Amino acid sequence: MNKILFTAFCLVISMGLCCQEMPNVVVILADDLGLGDISFYRKQHSDSIILETPTMDELAAQGVSFTNAHAPASLCAPSRYAIMTGNHCYRSKFPWGVWGSYEESPIGEEQLTLAKLMKNAGYKTAFFGKWHLGGDFLRKSNSKAIYRGPRNMPELDVDIRKIIGGGPSFQGFDYSLSFMAGIQDVPYAVYENSSFMPLEKNSKITYISQKKMDELAVKLDKSEGLGDSNWDPHDMGPLLIKKALAYIDSQSKADKPFFMYYSSLAVHLPHTPANHLNGQKIKGTTPSRHMDMIKELDVQLQLLSDKIKSKGLFENTLIILTSDNGGLLKKKTLNSGHRPSDIYRGGKNQAYEGGNRVPFIVLWPNKLKPRIETSPVLGLDIMGTLAGLTQQKLPKNEAMDAVNLMPLLRKENKELKNRTIITQAGTGKEAMIIKNGFKLIIQIDKSDKSNKTRLPIALFNLKENPSELESENLIEKAEFQDKVKELFEMYNVIRDDEKATR
Repeated sequence: MNKILFTAFCLVISMGLCCQEMPNVVVILADDLGLGDISFYRKQHSDSIILETPTMDELAAQGVSFTNAHAPASLCAPSRYAIMTGNHCYRSKFPWGVWGSYEESPIGEEQLTLAKLMKNAGYKTAFFGKWHLGGDFLRKSNSKAIYRGPRNMPELDVDIRKIIGGGPSFQGFDYSLSFMAGIQDVPYAVYENSSFMPLEKNSKITYISQKKMDELAVKLDKSEGLGDSNWDPHDMGPLLIKKALAYIDSQSKADKPFFMYYSSLAVHLPHTPANHLNGQKIKGTTPSRHMDMIKELDVQLQLLSDKIKSKGLFENTLIILTSDNGGLLKKKTLNSGHRPSDIYRGGKNQAYEGGNRVPFIVLWPNKLKPRIETSPVLGLDIMGTLAGLTQQKLPKNEAMDAVNLMPLLRKENKELKNRTIITQAGTGKEAMIIKNGFKLIIQIDKSDKSNKTRLPIALFNLKENPSELESENLIEKAEFQDKVKELFEMYNVIRDDEKATR
């Protein structure tokens, strides 16, 4: 289906949908939130709960809570591409992620995104939070040239006053409040509808150095560079939720439903919790700053939930909560007894389950019966699910891997039990394929830019060995060589044929 036909088709669908009340949709994408960071999930395997997350627990208890959900990757940038487009990471022109705010976006200008999908169905669309999908800025030294440059030194020849391409405003969002790299990297600034939004009346664009951040007890996670002179990451979470609440206020009496993509800054480094939020003390109330950020996220979501309820929208709002990758393995956090990855091995950036086994909760009051669901799903299924919700047929070459979960959510079928799951890790360049409980980890040659030089390096039976104990690595066991061959060939065929998997 070409673009013109798809647009016409969507107009017909939109006209049909306007005759029935469609729910508002809120997608919450947490940053570095592991399965075990939510006490609802942790309580399934342990009675020792170090940190309670009452809001996320309530969402989980009232919704469909998936225990076998995977982020598309164990690192955020490639995962964010996959979630926004419904495609596996390897379909991107930058399969291992776009890491700099000044890099070319992996999303094509005409490519379908979550926001474009929802606009086609008549929704107002809004983005709040961390983008991390690249963007276009002009050069200071040449106002006709887009800046591109290395990330191995402070980047100063950038006019950060305006995003001129690649950001949320260019991917279907009617409104956006964006942090192009969250709070972790340059530019250290906030953008409202692609324009630099001064944090204070006296704000100016300046050089954000580590020395300047030392005064705020902040350790920069990435490089020094340009930003707002009033930049303080402690204040960014409260600012983000404040703006999101104001948006809900503005849309509560609108004649169209809204789609909100709330991409939290928590719980990524630098761990800079607010002192107080919603009348609750945050900073210093848990065993680590990392866990303070988990608490702050939970309070943000309490504010979000309370606002939706206060406007009378809760019964007709579909909420999806997940994370871009697995949890953080910070020493102070682990020493407290908290387990971000729950019972699973590893964490963010790793090929083990802790790297991309994530929370996935879908709540739609009175429409979806609360339950725990064990079917395997992926974060990129959000695209297929929202297409199903809005009765849109995805074009053949768009959202090629996004499964519509609505029939499963409504308990109309159980066809996903034997689904093949493909994910990837991070800087180690591993890929993973899971089928009927067997997981094969594949090493992709780091020096091969084609990503076609591959070698199976581990095989685990997740049904018998969910923690992937190395003593039970089956890769060299004679009786499992057929399974290794089967999964390896399956991965190669799926990836190299470039056919849709949905």
